Formats: sequence, C-alpha cells, structure tokens
Amino acid sequence: MKDGRNRKRRTAVLLLAPAIVILIGVFLLPMVYILILSFQDKQEQFSFENYWLFVKDPYYLQILWRTIKLSLLTVGACFLLGYPVALYMSQVSNRMRGIITFLIIAPHLVSVVIRNFGWVIMLGEKGLINNSLLKLGLIDKPIRLMYNELGVVIGLTDSLIVYMVLALATSLYQIDGSLYKAASILGAGRVRTFFTVIVPLTLPGMLAGSTLVFSLSMSSFVTPALMGGTSVKVLPVIAYEKIMTQLNWQVGAAISFLLLLSTVGLVTLFTRLVETKRYKEVFSS
Repeated sequence: MKDGRNRKRRTAVLLLAPAIVILIGVFLLPMVYILILSFQDKQEQFSFENYWLFVKDPYYLQILWRTIKLSLLTVGACFLLGYPVALYMSQVSNRMRGIITFLIIAPHLVSVVIRNFGWVIMLGEKGLINNSLLKLGLIDKPIRLMYNELGVVIGLTDSLIVYMVLALATSLYQIDGSLYKAASILGAGRVRTFFTVIVPLTLPGMLAGSTLVFSLSMSSFVTPALMGGTSVKVLPVIAYEKIMTQLNWQVGAAISFLLLLSTVGLVTLFTRLVETKRYKEVFSS
C-alpha cells in the first residue's frame, strides 16, 4: 500500500517536473529580478524611491484608477453580452453548441493587432459606423468612438469576451435539468427560476470569467495603446514607455510590480467577498 502511494507520488513529480522547471525559468526568476530592480535607484543602491515616486504623484494614481475602472467596465460588458450567449449554448444540441463555440473562438485565432485595426476602420471618424449614421441623417458630425475610454472598452471586450462565455457556459452545462422541472412544479416562472436557481448556481462561472477578464484587462497593452492612443494611458503602457522609451528600468519595474500587486489584491478581495458570503455553499459543493 505504502509502495503504491510512493510510486504515484514519484510519477506525479516526474510529470510535473518539466512544467515546474519552465515556470521557474521563464516566470519566477524574471519576476524576482524585476522585484530586485524595482528597489534600486539609478546608482543601483537599495531605495524605496521608485515606489515613493508612484505614490506621491497624482498622475500615476490617476492612471492606476483608470486602469482599474476600464477593467471593471470590460468585465461588466463581457458579462452582459456573454451571459445570454452562454445561456443559449446550454439549451441547444451538442452540434449547435460546437458551432457556436467555434464561431466564438475563431476570431481569436487572428492576431489582436489585426482585430484592433479592424475596429479602427469601424469606429474611426470616417469609419463604417460614423459614415452610416451621417448618411442616415441621425448625426450632424462624426461621433468620437476612438481614442477614448469607450474605444478601449470596446476593444478589450472584443478581445476577452470569449473567456467569460466559456466560463459561464461550463457552469451552465453542469446544472441538473431536473431543477428546472422542480422549480416549475413549485410554481416559479421562468424569470424567478432564472434569478433564484440559475444565477446562484452559475456563480463559480461568473467568478472564474470575471477573474480572467479582469486580470487580462489590467495587463493589456496592445488594445489600450491602439484604441486609446495617447489620450487614454494605462499602467502597462506607462511601464512600457518607462522601460523601452526612457530606459528607466527601475521605475518601470516598480510600476510593473504595483500593477501585479493591484491585480492580485483586487482579485483576492473579490473572490473572498463572493465565496464567504451568502452563496458560499455553491463554491463548497
């Protein structure tokens, strides 16, 4: 019995070893190096100067708040647009479900840069949407849909909605169909069944999808840079400019680490609030 357990343990270690080595080499060691770099001044002496510069400057705090706000708006947009799709996927045949899944994933096989340029063509002042509205006489002059926060949220939603849909759909697939019948027998209509049965049981999917979308939004660089331009800067863009343009690696490293801490802290807080409150039984089941 004991030899069997040891054999299983050795097999698990051998299977996980390549992934652990790669993780340490390409993620953990570079992160440790960046952390050390963030606590150095220009003379490579230990200092809190880089973090103090961020905390005392309202410019950086404003960009941090904008990064969080855009990420939360993206989570909300992905949820509102993605939930009906996931709900429909849970109620159709396996064949139709596969087709819809392919249609959702297929656009993401194209580079995010190409897709963002597609949005530039659609949302620009002389783009398809503004030209159509002008020809229909609904507006007198082009609406600014690009190089503002709206454009960034549209681009991020397009890039990340697939994670929300798949996470929600996975939760919806696991709901026992007999619960719908039980709710109907007890007199609950479709709306009441949705809010009292379906929504609570899909909380794990909501949490997983929201966590993924929020984390990826916080660290997105290409979409905010292309859709927001120079007027909507976020922390990843500032970190890139500090490191690649100004060659100020110490401040760039401090900004990168603060971005990481903000993301992990907010996700952890949100997760604990959801899992330890009214619906904690859903997560423990």
